[in-house]
Formats: sequence, structure tokens, C-alpha cells
Amino acid sequence: MDLDAKKILKTLNPRKVWVPVGLGLGIVAYLFWSDPTITADKLTLVFDAAWMPVALASIVFFARFAGYIFRIKSITKNELSWTSSLYVIILWEFASAVTPSVVGGTAVAVFILWKEGIKPGKALGFVLLTAIFDNLFFVLAAPITLFLGMDMVFPQSGADANALESSMDMLFFVSYSLISIYTFVMAFALLINPRLFKWVLIKITSTRLLKKWRYAAYERGTEMILASEQLKGMGKRFWLYLSLSTLFIWSSRYLLLNFLMASFTSISFLEHITIFGKQIILWVVMLISPTPGSSGTAEYFFPIFFNENLGDYTLIVNLLWRLFTYYPYLLLGAIFLPRWVKRVFFVPKEKVVSQ
Repeated sequence: MDLDAKKILKTLNPRKVWVPVGLGLGIVAYLFWSDPTITADKLTLVFDAAWMPVALASIVFFARFAGYIFRIKSITKNELSWTSSLYVIILWEFASAVTPSVVGGTAVAVFILWKEGIKPGKALGFVLLTAIFDNLFFVLAAPITLFLGMDMVFPQSGADANALESSMDMLFFVSYSLISIYTFVMAFALLINPRLFKWVLIKITSTRLLKKWRYAAYERGTEMILASEQLKGMGKRFWLYLSLSTLFIWSSRYLLLNFLMASFTSISFLEHITIFGKQIILWVVMLISPTPGSSGTAEYFFPIFFNENLGDYTLIVNLLWRLFTYYPYLLLGAIFLPRWVKRVFFVPKEKVVSQ
């Protein structure tokens, strides 16, 4: 894995925040232009919000953030301090926000952990493991969602629905299949038989058509073996903490939208479950988005899924949802990145002398 500092810091360049911001605002502008029922007056509906659900949304926002910090600290066996864990999560989320969802920020996350004192092999193991468990949440939760209410979790296609809206179920199943295959292949490679994974990669790239990628395949296979070795001997508590914290993190993320929607409209218990399920379906679709942090994609698909629940409040909740779940990480990353660079690259002379 290429851990070149210049390339990593180029990915983390704060100037990149304007790309996803522009995409998001562009889609919002398109929604204004394409739907005559959406007017600037709709923005004043924000004052209709009930304060208690908004307060609960704020609480689960911070709870999710705390869950991320706890998870990375616990799986590294407390090798990271609370301060280091905070920096890691903020910059990791920032990297995810400025890179396409389908690409992710694996190399960036490994680099950040490495600069915080975690050995590269171990850092790669931790990053891949959290990615596998995050994806596994969707792989397991999506079928449950479909079983409980398949007719309700997909958008209802009306006569005026475009081709994309009408094929939402097909888009979901394609995305779900790709994510499932990727997750199980990575889980097998990391946790079961990394040497077989390396052998398969080398065999695949032995063909004339793929030969130029053979060395890269060899490197990826070697890295997987090294990462897998770092996870051997982890006790039951390790896996329990990882599983429960992952469940807590994603449940908190989804409950946030439930609370935001409840602040504008009355929602029954069954509707809360349906909304939770819709988010899982939406998120699986967003995971293959080619845009940074699914910017633009999220704003476009939100009304397709939730307009029937929110009506006139769809636009304002769409904006609030992204303000809670996406834009804070762009802002925090831009603020904390310079401090982190100074912290890990420019060691004070007195520290060097003391060492």
C-alpha cells in the first residue's frame, strides 16, 4: 500500500471540500428548477420544527461520533490515546467525505493510524476489519428490512416517475450484490485464508491481459497476509466490542433522520421502522456512488424515498439531514487537518532531545 505522505495529504487537501459542496448545492438547485412546487418559501418551514426531536437528533449525532472514537480505541487495544482517537476519526471521516464512496479512504486511514504510532500492518488490519463490519451491517440488515416490509421500503413509482426512480429496486439489488461479494471476499481474505487470496490474485494476473497488474496483486496479497497476522489471537471481548460498537454507530446514524423527520410530522412506530429500513436501502445505493461522500447522489435520492412521508417538509429535512451527517466532517477536517499535520510531522525540539 502506498503511504506516500505527499499523495495522502493531497487527498486530504481542505480545498477539496468545495467539490462535494458544489455537487450538493447543484442538486438542490436542480430540485428547485425541476419541481415547480419547491419554492424559496419552503425554507421558512424550518421554523415549524419541534425542539425535542431536534435535540434528540443532536444527541445521537454526538453519540455516533463518540461510538466511532470508542471503537477505534478499543480495537487498537488502547494503543491510541483519546486525543489520537479523536484525530483519527475526524480525519478518517474527512477523507471519506472528499473521496467517492465506492473508493473509500482505506490508504488515508492506514496512513493516519501509522502516523499516530500504529504499525502499518496492524493499521491495515484494523482499517479493513472496520470496513468489513460496516459493510456487514448492511449485508445483514438489508434482507431483514426487505422481509419486514418490502412493499414499503422501496419508493412507490407513480405514473410520472422517471426511469431511475422506477428501477430503484434493481439498482439496490445490483449494489447489494456487489457489496456482499466484496465484503465476503475481504472477510475470507483477512480472517480465514489470506494466502489463498494472494494465490488467486497472482493466478488471475498471470494472464496476458492482466499481467501488468501482477506485481500490484502480489503486494496486495502480501499486505493481506500481514494484516491477517495482526488479528490472530484476539479474544471474545475484542469481537464483542467491535460488533456492538458497529451496531451502535449505524443505528445512531439512522435514528438521527428518524428524529429529524419526527420534528416536522407525526410518525407512528411502524412508520419509524419503515423509515429506518428505507435508510438502509438508500445507503446501499449510495455506497456505489462515484461522487465524493455521495454528495449530490444523497440529495437527489432523498426526496425519492421520503417525499411521501414528509410532503412540503422534504426539502428542509433533506438539507438538515446532510447538515448533520455530512457537512460537519468537511468543516472539522478542514479545521483539524493543519493541527494534525503540525502534531505528527513537526515534533518540538525539546521532545527530540528528551528521546
